[in-house]
Amino acid sequence: MRSLLLSLRRVTLFSRHQRYACASVQNCLIPSNHTLLSPPFNRSLLSAYSFSSPAHSNGEEKVAGPLVEYQRRIVAGELLDGDLCQLGTLRELQRLYDELVQSADACRLDRYSATAKSTRSNWFWNKFVSHSSVSPVKGLYLYGGVGTGKTMLMDLFFHQLPSSWRSQRIHFHNFMLSVHSRLQKHKGLEDPLEVVGLEIADEAILLCLDEFMVNDVADALILNRLFKHLFNNGIVLVATSNRAPDNLYEKGLQRDLFLPFIATLKERCVVREIGSSVDYRKLTSAEEGFYFIGTDISGLLKQKFQLLVGNEPAGPQVVEVVMGRKLQVPLAADGCAYFLFEELCDRPLGAADYLGLFKKFHTLALEGVPFFGLHNRTAAYRFVTLVDVMYENKARLLCTAGGSPLELLERIVTISDAQQIAPRTSARSRKSDDLDLCVDNELGFAKDRTISRLTEMNSKEYLEQHARMLLEKQPSS
Repeated sequence: MRSLLLSLRRVTLFSRHQRYACASVQNCLIPSNHTLLSPPFNRSLLSAYSFSSPAHSNGEEKVAGPLVEYQRRIVAGELLDGDLCQLGTLRELQRLYDELVQSADACRLDRYSATAKSTRSNWFWNKFVSHSSVSPVKGLYLYGGVGTGKTMLMDLFFHQLPSSWRSQRIHFHNFMLSVHSRLQKHKGLEDPLEVVGLEIADEAILLCLDEFMVNDVADALILNRLFKHLFNNGIVLVATSNRAPDNLYEKGLQRDLFLPFIATLKERCVVREIGSSVDYRKLTSAEEGFYFIGTDISGLLKQKFQLLVGNEPAGPQVVEVVMGRKLQVPLAADGCAYFLFEELCDRPLGAADYLGLFKKFHTLALEGVPFFGLHNRTAAYRFVTLVDVMYENKARLLCTAGGSPLELLERIVTISDAQQIAPRTSARSRKSDDLDLCVDNELGFAKDRTISRLTEMNSKEYLEQHARMLLEKQPSS
C-alpha cells in the first residue's frame, strides 16, 4: 500500500509539472534558419555511395537525410570540397536517419501518433509491471578534435528531421542546468531522477547533445542513473564531444561511480571518431579591431564600446539568471555589456549566470584577460565556460588580453603533455622549471576548443553572422 501511495504521489507531481517545459531547454532549440559553418567535402566520393530513405506512408519513395542535404549544399556552393575524413561520419548519420524513419512508430517519434500518445498516457500503469521501452535504434556519439565539423554535422542531421518528431538539440551545459532545475522541482520524491527522465522523454525521444563533457562531480554522479531512465524510456541519443567515451571525466573525483555510465553510453550509441586534422574555424578570414593585445589599453576598449552603444546612455544594470539569482553588470547599454575580467571569472559564477547574461546582451566587452596557469586555474575554467556560452549564443566579443589566444593558454597542459616535458634532473634547478604550469586533463583538452573559438569569433565570417542575427531580431516595420 505504501508503494501504491508513493506511486500515486509521483504521478500527481508529474502531472502537475508536465505543463512546465524548462526554459533553458526550449530556448536552445536550433532555429530553422541556423547558419552552418562549411568544412570541405569531396563530391566525387559522395557519388560512390548509394543511399535512399524508405518509402513514406503514401507509398512514394523520397530521398532525404544528411548525406543528401550535404550533396545539395556542395552543388549549390554552400560547402567546399576536400575533406575525406567526414565521409564515414556522414554515412553513420545517414544510417541513423534511415533507421529512425523506418522505426518511427516503434520509437514513438511522432508527437501526434496514437502509439506515442498511448505509451505516454499509460506510463503510470507501467510502473506496476516490469517494463522497458528501450529504443530499437542505436544513437550516435561523435568525437574528435576542435573545429573538425562535429557540431555542423549534427546540426545538418537535426535540420533534416521531420517537424512532427519529438526531437531537441541542446548544448550539454544547458541540458544539465535543466536537469538540476527539474530535480529542484521534484525534491522530496523517492526517485526524482525517474520523474525527470520521464519528463525529458515525454518532450523529446530524439535528444541531440552538443559538446558532451563532464568536469563537475555533481553531474558525474547523476549521469548514470539519469541516462538509465532515459534509455529505458526510449531515448535515442546523438552527441558530440572532444573526448572519447573512455576518456570522459578522466581523473575525476569518484570516477568509479561514473564508469557504468560509459558502459551504458557505448552500449546504446555507435561511437564514431572524426579524424580530420584541420581546424576549419581557423580557416576563416582574419578581422582586426576586436581583440586587443597589450597592457594599459583599457581606454581603447572603452572607446570601442562607446562606438557600439552610440548615443545610448551606459550605466549599471542587473540581470536575473536561474533560480532567482541576480548578476550585476557594471556598465551596459543597447545590448552591450562591459566587465573587468575579474568581475566575470574571479567570482563564483558558472554557466547558468553566463546563459542569463547572454539572453539579454549580444555583445561583451571584457577588459584584462590574463595569462592562465596553475595560479588561476579556477578562473581559466570559468573563462572556458564563458567562451563556450558566447559561442553557442553567437555573441560578439571585444577584449583586451595579455597575449594571443594561444599564448594565454599555453601553460595549461594535459597529463600526457606534461609527461613529454623532460623531468627535472640534478642539472636542472627548480628556478628553471615553469612553476605556473597547470597540469589538468579537462582544461588541457578544452583549451584547443577555446583557442579555436576565440579565433573564429574574431573572424569576418563570424562577425557577419552576428550582424545578420541582430538584423533578424529587429521588429519589422
